[in-house]
Amino acid sequence: MTFFAIDIGNTRLKWGQYESAQPGAALLASGAVFLETIDDLAETHWKHLPAPLSALGCVVAGEAVKRRVVEQIGELWDVEMRWVGSSAQAAGVINGYDHPSRLGADRWAALVGARHRALASVVNSSEAPPVLVVMVGTAVTVDSLDASGRFLGGLILPGFGLMLRALEMGTAGLKVPTGEVLDFPTNTSDALMSGGAHAIAGAVERLHRKLFARCGSAPMLLMTGGAAVKLAPITDLPFETVDSLIFEGLMHLQTARNTIASASSQ
Repeated sequence: MTFFAIDIGNTRLKWGQYESAQPGAALLASGAVFLETIDDLAETHWKHLPAPLSALGCVVAGEAVKRRVVEQIGELWDVEMRWVGSSAQAAGVINGYDHPSRLGADRWAALVGARHRALASVVNSSEAPPVLVVMVGTAVTVDSLDASGRFLGGLILPGFGLMLRALEMGTAGLKVPTGEVLDFPTNTSDALMSGGAHAIAGAVERLHRKLFARCGSAPMLLMTGGAAVKLAPITDLPFETVDSLIFEGLMHLQTARNTIASASSQ
């Protein structure tokens, strides 16, 4: 009866196996691997997992990577691997993108997860706060949900690694070891890392102010992604780090699919 969730980013594949596809279900196993090593998943990380009843994933890395993952799952289990595509509306979230289907599947899943966290934080759904969703990975996205669950739009910024590589490529003499994030750096390594971190933090804080002004109430700030740990210490705003946010969104999307399928069969 387990549920298998997969998030394939630009650099890594993250996976989680849950007791069921119901929100709040216990996480039984999880892991993350770099995309270069995904051909070994069936023989290593996934080999001894029980067969899931359903599997849902999101992918931004392209069709070739998705096909390799489907092949790995096919070697192990008799389950159809389904993939999330952004839509105009699903699982309580309304997609305000100009072209809803062009919103990244990982952003869509994270927004669904964030909306349900906002709903769970209050007794009355009409009192749910707006949410600012920050995903810090190869790229950084800062997405806004209003109090009704409508996605208002968001920002896409280069992540830490992309910023550093751009500076190394475009500026002579800046190929230096990775530094630390400080308020007042006194060496080039720290200055580079701090510059990127404060640029991202500034974008987050600026959009937080704009969302507060738009909605008239303080947004819930949720951070996720492999590099969120670098940004969290310098953000002055109250926030929560939720490593499983995309998986939570996938679970709610799977639950919505099950509900629709059940209603159609009656």
